This record gives sequence, structure tokens and C-alpha cells, in this order.
Amino acid sequence: MRDFLKECLQGESGFTELRFHKKEARSLSAEKGRIEKSSIKKRQGIGVRVLYNGTWGFSSTGEITRTSVKNAIESAKNSARLSSGVRKDKIADLPKGNFAIGNFPGKGIEEIRSHSIEEKIQLVLKTADRALKNSSLLNSVACGYSEVFEEKAIVTTDGADCFFSLVRPEFRINAIAAKNNELQTGSESIGVTGGWDCLFRDRNPDELGTIAVKTAVDLLDSALPVGGKSTVILAPSIVGLLVHEAIGHTVEADFVLSGSVAAGKIGKRVGSDLVTLCDSGISEFYEGAGGSLPVDDEGIITQNTTIIQNGILKSYLHNRETAARFGVAPTGSARAWEYSDVPLIRMRNTYLMPGKSTLDEMIAETKDGYLLEGPKNGQADSTGEFMFAVQKAYKIENGKITKLVKGVTVSGIAFDVMNDVDMVSKEFKWDLGSGHCGKGQPAKVDAGGPYIRTKVKLGGARE
Repeated sequence: MRDFLKECLQGESGFTELRFHKKEARSLSAEKGRIEKSSIKKRQGIGVRVLYNGTWGFSSTGEITRTSVKNAIESAKNSARLSSGVRKDKIADLPKGNFAIGNFPGKGIEEIRSHSIEEKIQLVLKTADRALKNSSLLNSVACGYSEVFEEKAIVTTDGADCFFSLVRPEFRINAIAAKNNELQTGSESIGVTGGWDCLFRDRNPDELGTIAVKTAVDLLDSALPVGGKSTVILAPSIVGLLVHEAIGHTVEADFVLSGSVAAGKIGKRVGSDLVTLCDSGISEFYEGAGGSLPVDDEGIITQNTTIIQNGILKSYLHNRETAARFGVAPTGSARAWEYSDVPLIRMRNTYLMPGKSTLDEMIAETKDGYLLEGPKNGQADSTGEFMFAVQKAYKIENGKITKLVKGVTVSGIAFDVMNDVDMVSKEFKWDLGSGHCGKGQPAKVDAGGPYIRTKVKLGGARE
């Protein structure tokens, strides 16, 4: 495919980028002893971008022939010509980056393919059935499995020339328990970039089902917390959600140019000395983070970018265009969901660096607070203000966990929360690899980190 794309670029002047993308996705879900949903989707094509008179032009084709690609190139050029007259901030040039050259085959692809569809159907059916037997209080248990295989080839007139492949499997289970007209939910999900062993490395399907059921059942007998500003220990899943939604998006350079809270803060303190925040295309610490990819959709190697170092904002996330505007190197953060999508600045794997404490030490040194685990949903905006719902919250009293509480929400300003961090654990976990991030188009990402102790506004009952 690389040779074919290079053949299509012969004779082209100026900047032209060709991106071949093949995607095959399968999903299954089971509930009440039967398969509720099953789908297979396949798509492939070539996206074309040109830079003409300081303006982008984009086109795409689902027909993999030299004629169709050449026609798409001309269509992209015409789009650029038509729009160049109304664009004020012209792109003078694109900076060179660490271009990918060669093939980058992913791990786990053949392993996932070696498991038959029948085996995957039995996985979701049997896991749901066994989990349902764990408690008489259960109303239902739903279980799902999905996998996405991808191949990409990216060739540009100024140096990128690469091919890579990967597979991203996911597994999730959701339990609903009922008692005295009250319903509670427990859910567990995992998503990785890699094979079957990577997916179930920490916990097997039945263990995930047992945890989901226990959460739903235990919440039935829990009380509401006392609301107000509280000391909290955030688990890696909550840390991941916080740094992705409330910080990560604010440092994407296109959002910065639109006036996000991070604008103008390079070199300024935005967190305590214990806070170092990174975003990486590589799965740091151990393999399998859900947003891993070797090359971005501009053909740039996906380096590890330190966003915050010891509390000081050091970098934004850039594509080639914003890198030129800020006078820096691109960070390998341009990503497109389909061949027919324009690459946008997106996160990959976003995380806080681990520290020197242990979780046990953090709990023991907390007189009055909460341990929060499992994000449910939430929102954040360009000001860094956030509100998240939490699945499980454990009350900490005099250095010991005493009880489970329910209905917990946390809110605050992300950089304020980072400034209040006073303990960071040695333990580290990727814990946000399932599902998708949205920003005009979906993207597979992951996020996580250590446990951190800080302060947030806790939603709950009035004291």
C-alpha cells in the first residue's frame, strides 16, 4: 500500500498527504441468556489533504485505484482554491517532524483472530449467566465484547512513508440489583491495544462480573455522603477521567487557540510539585493502554509529551499546523476516526506520573475523607471546571475505611484540584481504555495514573 500511495503522489507539487485506512469492527452483547446485539462493520478508503495558498483542502475516496486517488487530489486542491480567499490566518509552511518511515506491525492481532466468533459468543453468554447467579437481588446482567482491527498507510510529499496495524478489544459487564423499590448498578469495563492475554491480564471475565455484582448489591444498603468540600483519594480511573476531560482537552492546541483556560499559561504553575502530567502514544509502564498507536495521522511518530512537569505547564498537544503557529515541534497528536475524516488534535494515553507513597499510607494518613473509585459519567468545559459521578465512594475515618456511600458526585476546577495534591501513590494503572472520546469525531484513548490525595467539592446529603 505504501508503494501504491507513493505512485499516486508522483508528479504532485506542493504539500500532499495520502492516508489509507482499513477498519474492521465486531461487537456482541448478551443479556437474559441470548445475544441481544451483534454487528460487523468493514470500511476502507483513502483520505487526501493538500496545502494550497495557505489553506487546507480535503477529499476522500472509497475506491482504491490510481484514477480515483488522483481525482480526490484534484478535488482537495479545488476545495483549497475556493476557500483560500476567505482564510485570514494563512498557513505559511508546515514544520518538519519526526516522520515515520517503514512498517510498524501491532501486537496481538493474530491472537485475537485465532479466537473464533463462537468462542466470543460463549464468552459473553456464559459470563453474564454466571454473574447473574451471584445474588438473588439481581434484576439483570448484561455483558459485551467488541474488537476493532485497523491498518493505516500514510505517505506525504515531504517525507512520511509508513504503515502500521493494531487491534483494540474491549470487554464490559453491567449488573443491576433491586431492593425495596431501589435500583443500583455496578459495572466493570476494560479496553486495550493488544491481544487476549493483554485484555484479561489483571482480572478474568468472571472476576469482573463478581466485582460488578458486588458493587450493585452493596450500594443497595449504602447511605448518601455528607456534601461539601472534602479530602479525597482518587483512584486511577477517576484520576484518568480528570486529567483527560478537565485538563487534557484544555491543552489541545486548537482549543488553546480558541481561548481555553490553558492559554498563556506555559511556564506557569498549574499544580503542586507532585503533579507531572504526560500524554503518550506509547503505553508507558506496561503494555496495552487503549490509546496506543505508533504513528499519528500526519505520519509523525507519537512521542511522549510532558504537559505538566512538577506543577509547571510545559507543553500543549500539537499537530503540524499548530506547531508552526507556536514555533514548536509537532507532538504526534493528529488523529482521524475514519479515512473520510480530517485529522484533529487528540489525546492518546494521558496520565499522571506515580509518586512515592503507597495507597495504604495515604489512607492511614487521612483523618476524614473518602476513597473514590469508578467514574460513571460527567462533563468538563474549556475553563477546566468539571463534575463527575462516582460509582463507589468509601468513607475514611481516622485512617481507616469504614463504609460505602452512594450517589456521589465530585466537582471543582481541575487546576485547583491539581494544586491541592499532597500525596501521590507508587501504584499505577491504565483504567479508561473502554469507550470513546468525542470531539467532533470519536477517538480511542486511555488515561490513568496513581492514586492521588487532594480536595474536591463532594455532592451528597446536607450535613
